[in-house]
Amino acid sequence: MTTRPDAEPIAPQTPPVREGRYGDRVIAVEPGGAEFIPLDERHGRPLQLLWTWTSPNLEFATVFLGVLAVAAFGLSFWQAVAAIVLGAGLGAVAHGVLSTRGPMHGLPQMILSRAAFGYRGNILPAGLNSIASGIGWFAVNSVSAALALATLTGLPSAACLAFVVLLQVTVGFFGHNLVHAFERFAFPVLAVIFVIGGVIILANADLSAPGSGGGTGGFLLTVGATFGYVAGWTPYAADYTRYLPPEVSRRAVGWFAGTGIFSSCALLGIVGAASATMAGDALGDPTGSFTGHLPGPLASLTLLAIALGAVCANALNVYSGSLSIVALGVRLPLRARRAVVAALAGVLGFLVALGGLRDAGHAYEGFLLIIAYWIGPWLGVILTDLVLRRGRPVTPAETGPGQRGWRGPVAMAAGMVVSIALFCNQSLYVGPVPAAFPAIGDVTFIVGFVLAAVLYAVLPAGRARAEA
Repeated sequence: MTTRPDAEPIAPQTPPVREGRYGDRVIAVEPGGAEFIPLDERHGRPLQLLWTWTSPNLEFATVFLGVLAVAAFGLSFWQAVAAIVLGAGLGAVAHGVLSTRGPMHGLPQMILSRAAFGYRGNILPAGLNSIASGIGWFAVNSVSAALALATLTGLPSAACLAFVVLLQVTVGFFGHNLVHAFERFAFPVLAVIFVIGGVIILANADLSAPGSGGGTGGFLLTVGATFGYVAGWTPYAADYTRYLPPEVSRRAVGWFAGTGIFSSCALLGIVGAASATMAGDALGDPTGSFTGHLPGPLASLTLLAIALGAVCANALNVYSGSLSIVALGVRLPLRARRAVVAALAGVLGFLVALGGLRDAGHAYEGFLLIIAYWIGPWLGVILTDLVLRRGRPVTPAETGPGQRGWRGPVAMAAGMVVSIALFCNQSLYVGPVPAAFPAIGDVTFIVGFVLAAVLYAVLPAGRARAEA
């Protein structure tokens, strides 16, 4: 019998094991859904996490973080650098910590989330993640790639959108091994193009240009937007480490995952901030404004890299979004049910993206902050649960139908409702706190994180019981 320090005894239980043989084959549809990965199917090494988390962020959505800091939030270049590094650092640390849980448990992140939220209570974060990744991020990145391809080729945006959606859904449909392989081969191409382009942008930017009055509010808005972007990957963290053997170094897993996501987000965000100090309509035409400062051949290669980077990001969104939908308890009588869900999510994401081909820049600004509104409280619960465990692993019973925890969803919901109602600072709604003190910017994610963490720590624990 295993005893949890803050709950009633939990009966032992065998986790559902993923069916079929998969191994390290790349061109093979990953079988099963979100079940435990058996030990004889484990493979890979921590180093692969470096490119798996670098490639998806070598795209224009990351560059646009820096553009927003200067062009929308009114910071100077160096203020933007500080805010971007802080926001990316906070998100990367959380991502590295959660990534270490995959090899130990062999389960996706949103299945592990049941330990803190309960089997049914986990519908709250898993449902939000399904919408955010399978639809929201999918649409944002698909639009970015389509506009870049349309600029490069002169083809209609809708046709370019259809092409990139087909490519990224195909990668996500095949599953884990192809996702890792795709990110690996895209990594050197994206790194070379963006490094060369970044050096040129930094060399020609006006790095001493003053800000336009962003102040503390603009700084916190940039931290929140950057954190929202980076931490938006945390609900996927264990998805890409659950195939690693349990004996791998946890420190190496956390280091490579965190370093990959921090280095790419911080560096490209800084390049974006530099580009916003140069002439051009950074918000109205962000892609054209960025590539317009590059020599002709490099500008064309950068447009291609923008499209490729978006596909890299959406391959993860399709794959992890399908795992989150399966984590909702959706049952399909199919051996490859995750793959089927991935295909269906891709179709829905394509339809949403069709409506986002206009005014992409301003829509992205709001989306980044809204993502942080739920990620912050979810992380507050998950990280507090880790502290309370004092190193004890999640048991199978805690992720099964018998897990009846309620304090997780209550803490997260309260954190979201209170922080949004009082501190939200969006064009559609401004809470009473930023309305009275505009200089505070948007600290919704900070308040939501702290409130959810405190509530989860003080509320009484639920229970888990074994179910046949």
